[in-house]
Amino acid sequence: MFFDFIDKVLYEGSSSKNPFAFKYYDAEKVVAGRKMREHLPFAMAWWHNLCAEGSDMFGRGTADKSFGAKYGTMEHARAKADAGFEFMQKLGIEYFCFHDVDLVPEAEDINETNRRLDEITDYILEKMRATGIKCLWGTANMFSNPRFMNGAGSSNSTEVFCFAAAQVKKALDMTVKLGGSGYVFWGGREGYETLLNTDIKFEQENIARLMHLAVDYGRKIGFKGDFFIEPKPKEPMKHQYDFDAATAIGFLRQYGLDKDFKLNIEANHATLAGHTFQHELRISAINNMLGSIDANQGDLLLGWDTDEFPCNVYESTMCMYEVLKAGGLKNGGFNFDAKNRRPSNTYEDMVKGFILGMDTFALGLIKAAELIEDGRIDEFVKLRYSSFDTEIGKKIRNGNVTLEELAEKALEMKKVDNVPSGNQEGLQSIINSVLFK
Repeated sequence: MFFDFIDKVLYEGSSSKNPFAFKYYDAEKVVAGRKMREHLPFAMAWWHNLCAEGSDMFGRGTADKSFGAKYGTMEHARAKADAGFEFMQKLGIEYFCFHDVDLVPEAEDINETNRRLDEITDYILEKMRATGIKCLWGTANMFSNPRFMNGAGSSNSTEVFCFAAAQVKKALDMTVKLGGSGYVFWGGREGYETLLNTDIKFEQENIARLMHLAVDYGRKIGFKGDFFIEPKPKEPMKHQYDFDAATAIGFLRQYGLDKDFKLNIEANHATLAGHTFQHELRISAINNMLGSIDANQGDLLLGWDTDEFPCNVYESTMCMYEVLKAGGLKNGGFNFDAKNRRPSNTYEDMVKGFILGMDTFALGLIKAAELIEDGRIDEFVKLRYSSFDTEIGKKIRNGNVTLEELAEKALEMKKVDNVPSGNQEGLQSIINSVLFK
């Protein structure tokens, strides 16, 4: 027992002072016609929660993630699985996500790595059957090993491309074995440091080829879920090819991948791209590309990917507003791609981080549902575009008008007398009145 300081984290309400209780996340509470746990399929990120020790470029790790075993051994791999499933059970988390090398130490020989992955996934599968916990999605780490210094699908080396394909194949095998409903391509090092040595067209075409090969293989072995791209503008490369939602959608359509892929949107990546979290969700949703969500936040005073546990209720409310408007997530969920701050280095801090994140999104769900039920924002948006419900407006929208007709209409009007207000401050006031009532 690694988390024996708690029995199970329960909902106690907003007045509770218990640091190991939910204040807003009540799994069985019905909001907008569905239970909270159905709206919010939370997932544990294997890499952050069970692997990240708090190291940074200035210092070694501060957290002990050995879980009583020797690092770099299969004993340690099993200990992480033991700790992870105990953790998820105690917090009521129903899903997990993983990279291949989160699960086992990578060997010098890929054949041995694959053997280790077979062994640990057998062990994880037993735990899944015993607990009912499920795999949300899997992926391959194609950025940490030095062989990927120039990218994976975008590499200038056929040997590296073959290794990338082998890792994707194995990660897909594991995802299907564990019943995952998604498979993610995070950009990793798919980008460039300088254009002086880069053939962008060549690299993007090769990334698309790898993705097509993955789709073909996945469907052949029975994977029926969604493939996801996770947009990110920078890190670790200066420029990542999956810069933001719009860029990723354009890439998918250009290379004929849009029927199999959707987007996995991360809050911190949105802000790194100079967008709001809500913007990236909206762009994905209106293009029928909203697939899954990495639930975290960044520090707006810092220019890198801090992967903090979400605490901004305004942001989570607008996130859930978009998700509810889009009809929810089909094959995706809310993966806490978040890690404790370096000085928060205890097992207790791990639990508190997830309580914070789960409560933040639960409160966001409640408030988003209230905003939609309130109706004033929807009513205003409809009114703002109401001129397009007039005769000329309908002709414009239906494409039944010529440029000459529109010009003639303008000549008849002679001038524009009134452009309706955008009412931004009024709408923000509505949000505050709902958030803080």
